[in-house]
Amino acid sequence: MRITVNVAMSIDGKIASSLREQLVISGPSDFDRVDLLRAQCDAVMVGVQTILADDPKLLIHDEKLSSNRRDGGESAHPARILVDSLGRTPNNAQVMGKDARTIILLSGAAEEERIQELNGLGVTTIVSGEKRVDMENAMTLLKEEGIKNILVEGGGELIFTLIEKDLVDELTVYIAPMIIGGRGAPTLADGEGFVDRFPRFSLMKVQEKDDGIVLYFKKILNK
Repeated sequence: MRITVNVAMSIDGKIASSLREQLVISGPSDFDRVDLLRAQCDAVMVGVQTILADDPKLLIHDEKLSSNRRDGGESAHPARILVDSLGRTPNNAQVMGKDARTIILLSGAAEEERIQELNGLGVTTIVSGEKRVDMENAMTLLKEEGIKNILVEGGGELIFTLIEKDLVDELTVYIAPMIIGGRGAPTLADGEGFVDRFPRFSLMKVQEKDDGIVLYFKKILNK
């Protein structure tokens, strides 16, 4: 399993404003880069807060990239994985469309009736963990579904959990020349934060995109 996290953030590390509404941070050239990342993965993963705030489709925009996937025997779009412990994803959310496969990771706290409702909508449901999704176990279950290469696009709580569990292999960060500010504005890695063990990544490449830069990191393997 390979997990890549990709985010766009401001100079001060914010991935959205304090209103937690969708915010355009990068530009056209970086959008194309992300589209290519999506085309190269088996699935795109986000947390339920991203769905509730932005209602994204999580599809490939470039038809040529989709066509190349089909020519290679793959689906036109990667699967969409939603980390949604309680099953709060709205039935009319754009990720519930038929354009691509949708997988929802739930916890044992989700109501059985809701799980059955999601199954009836054509969603693949995977239950892992008791009150919150157990991400380590979920990755094992996703492998059984044929998912081996995941692109994570947010939000901060999910990214923190994945880093905390040492599950992130690569991290790409677009930094825009802007300040967002705000104590409550989400960052790349929210959650409880680290206090005595600070995960480190190795900087592999720096690339100019639009009016910002993209930093490419890889996990430092424990020796």
